[in-house]
Amino acid sequence: MDFSAKESAHYSFGEDTQQVLELVANRYIGANPPLPFIHRAFSAAGIMQNSEGLYLLDFGDIYSASPNGSYAYAMALVWSDEQRSIDGVMEPLGPISLYLNEQRLYHSAVIEELKPDGRVAIPLLFEKGWNVLMIEARKTPAGFGCRFGAEEGKVRILQVLSPFANRSGQAGWIYSEPLAQPVYGEQQQLFPDWTKDESLTELSWYPRACWSEQELALPNLQRIFGFQAEAAAYARTVLDMTAGDAETMVMSLQTYGATMVWLDEQLIFHTSQAGSYIQHVPLGSRRKPHIKVWSASGGQHWGFQLAFSVNGSELRLQASLNVHGYSEPWIYAGPLDQAAPEAQSETFAAHALLKQQDKQLYWQLDAPAFVVRPYYENAMLSNKWTVGSMSNFGRWDYPLGVTMYGLLRSGKQLQRSDMIEYALKHITSCTDWYDYSVWDYAQYGFPAINHQLVLIKMLDNCGSFGSAMLEAYSITNDQRFAQIAEVIADFMLNKLERKADGAFYRVCEGEYSANTMWADDLYMSTPFLIRYAELFHQEEALHEAAKQFVLYKKYLFMEDQRLMSHVYDFKYDRATSVPWGRGNGWVLFSLSELLERLPQAHPLHEELLDFYQQFAEGIASFQSDSGLWRQVINEPDSYEEASCTAMFVYGLARGIRFGWLQQRTHFEAVVERGWQGLTKHAINRQGHVFGVCSGSRYSFAPDYYMYDLRTVVNDNHGIGIMMLAGVEVEQMRTASSPTATSQSSL
Repeated sequence: MDFSAKESAHYSFGEDTQQVLELVANRYIGANPPLPFIHRAFSAAGIMQNSEGLYLLDFGDIYSASPNGSYAYAMALVWSDEQRSIDGVMEPLGPISLYLNEQRLYHSAVIEELKPDGRVAIPLLFEKGWNVLMIEARKTPAGFGCRFGAEEGKVRILQVLSPFANRSGQAGWIYSEPLAQPVYGEQQQLFPDWTKDESLTELSWYPRACWSEQELALPNLQRIFGFQAEAAAYARTVLDMTAGDAETMVMSLQTYGATMVWLDEQLIFHTSQAGSYIQHVPLGSRRKPHIKVWSASGGQHWGFQLAFSVNGSELRLQASLNVHGYSEPWIYAGPLDQAAPEAQSETFAAHALLKQQDKQLYWQLDAPAFVVRPYYENAMLSNKWTVGSMSNFGRWDYPLGVTMYGLLRSGKQLQRSDMIEYALKHITSCTDWYDYSVWDYAQYGFPAINHQLVLIKMLDNCGSFGSAMLEAYSITNDQRFAQIAEVIADFMLNKLERKADGAFYRVCEGEYSANTMWADDLYMSTPFLIRYAELFHQEEALHEAAKQFVLYKKYLFMEDQRLMSHVYDFKYDRATSVPWGRGNGWVLFSLSELLERLPQAHPLHEELLDFYQQFAEGIASFQSDSGLWRQVINEPDSYEEASCTAMFVYGLARGIRFGWLQQRTHFEAVVERGWQGLTKHAINRQGHVFGVCSGSRYSFAPDYYMYDLRTVVNDNHGIGIMMLAGVEVEQMRTASSPTATSQSSL
């Protein structure tokens, strides 16, 4: 494809599939280090998002008393690791101008300003490094401000940071006070210098980031939460004792109410009275213990001051979480009722919410209305569904579900526990934060992490990664996986849109894909359902998976060519009759997984086995001379595509291994040619994967797939299935070996 024969994996490793598996897996892991979510300071008094991810820059609500003709500005920063394009969405509420890097991209027309549901798509091209967004809004009787964000915001995530040096690292938009005249923009030929302190603009910017002098004079908990009688709060920090060499340290505490102090998990101080206290505390071997404080409000004030010293020198406190945009050592959670802390079960892992009866809390900061908020910043997908040089780690989406499944099975095949641990770490980085991300969505209008898992609206959002999660559950027995599996199963079995005959389909009101059925969705649903049925003894889910295959075959199977149409469009009451390669790959892949688990006595077993055999024969008949299959399978002029080839190798190799294909020798040759084609033409000697079509929409015209959809190096739609194909080729060879045959006859 894009490399010579000498640079191919086959040139280096020949038929050694194990080495190719290691090559692809090692490259992926090396290129996608396990980066954590980034914690940032975020103002809960600032700009929120709606459930689509659009930022609600409604100045008519914020500045309701300002006169018509007023202006306001909003600014935000976007970081991009390389040049990247996404589609923006603008919904004007009045006259709006949008600037990107001091270039005006959009100025609203009167129709858009006056139409209540006016909506405009704006292409955004972010350059490598920092990009500055600025919006100018003018108030009219029709409105003041806009809603703005990314198209498909839960997929092409648009996280913004605050400009100006004094807000460095904080998340969210900032906005100016209302103004009588415009001061920035194209006509003024002036823009704020976002690298300097905001005070240099001589404007007031919100949400405010600093306490007033009067507020700073208040005790800490009273300043943060306001005085509340019979309330309590937690605080956390870390004590840096690396410089101390004494056996004990001195704790100095001033408090306005009942207070408890823990050193790591050990309670070292408890008082029910306000006052000032000195206590000697043994150091032991600890060098950076966590300090946890529970403090209740007193009669008139609420808060505490705490310090530790060794030999008269005060020890340094440092943050227990690395919160960007915040330099103080303490973080806080409250207000809570004054229940005894011993009766509560809070854990202090970063992902844990603090819970008290029906109340759930996360950490706040010692700044006006500022909270700690974790963000997924590892990859901002482009219009091509690619992430470029960024790490994929920690994202929940369907291509990465296949990747994690590939790593789990490759690790088992290669006896590489490190590969399995990496995949488990990626999966648990999502599942550990599930409760928080649901809470975050409820608090702020749109989640900052786990976007697709929290905002499940279609099978793409849950089935593929959910299936990988259940594969991991069989290893870990992590009950958080089971909790999330119940949510996904409930969505599929009870909430997902269906036709009258029970077939899954996509409603997607108002979108181009409204009222359609996609072959892809057999993969996005059935592998999860069959694992859910097996692990949790839910036969209903297995029956559902089998039924969906029968229904999808009725709508999409092209009997004359024994291939699947990509989509059935109910708006036109017909299938597109375009056999897209990867769409067919999803079906063969998933059907092989269903047949592996479907009892022979199941009433649909024979029908589905016959479907598999017909489909396998149809697929095999279109293999090219190189061993690869084409992007549009039955179009000789279509380019050869790697992900569908890997899926066909996977699905056919399983048919051989499980004895579903009677022409064993014929299909073994098809599989071997396909795998050799991949190692010669799609995998180079550095483990890079070529020839994978990027994410697809659909069309009645094959030209869309052949010419509009191009291939992307290391696209996530191909890496995991490449590993899975290699695993199945190895297992097919083992099952076909004379040793295996003789053992099976014993």
